[in-house]
Amino acid sequence: MNSISIKVPVTIKAKLTEKLKERLIGDFTKTAEQMNLEIKQIEIDRQRELDNNPQHEARIQQFFGNEINQRRQRIAEANMRKENIEKLAIGAEIIQGTLERQVELKVGDNMREIMNVEVLIEDDKIIAIRG
Repeated sequence: MNSISIKVPVTIKAKLTEKLKERLIGDFTKTAEQMNLEIKQIEIDRQRELDNNPQHEARIQQFFGNEINQRRQRIAEANMRKENIEKLAIGAEIIQGTLERQVELKVGDNMREIMNVEVLIEDDKIIAIRG
C-alpha cells in the first residue's frame, strides 16, 4: 500500500476586527442576560414548588440550586470571555473552531505540513490558508 486517505483537523482562526469584536462582546453580553432571566424564572419555579410541596424542601432546594449554579457558571464564563475579547487588539487572531479535511497520504509526505493547516478569516471571508 502506497497511500491512505485520512481525516485531519483544520484550525479556523478569525482576524479580530471592530465588527467581530462588537459581535462577540454582544454575544457574551446576551448570554449573560439570558442566564440572568433564566435564574429569575428558576427562582419563581422553585418558590412555586416549595409552596406546593413543602415536605420535599431539601430536594427542591437542591434541584433548583443546581440549576441556578449552572446558569451562574455560564454567566461567569461569558463575562470572562467578554473581558478577554475586550483586552485583545484589533488584528489579533483568535481560534474559532476546527473542521476536518480529507487528505491522501503517500509515502514520503511531510506529516507536519499535513497536520498543521489553518484557515484565517476576516469578516467572514477567507484571507489565508496556511500549511
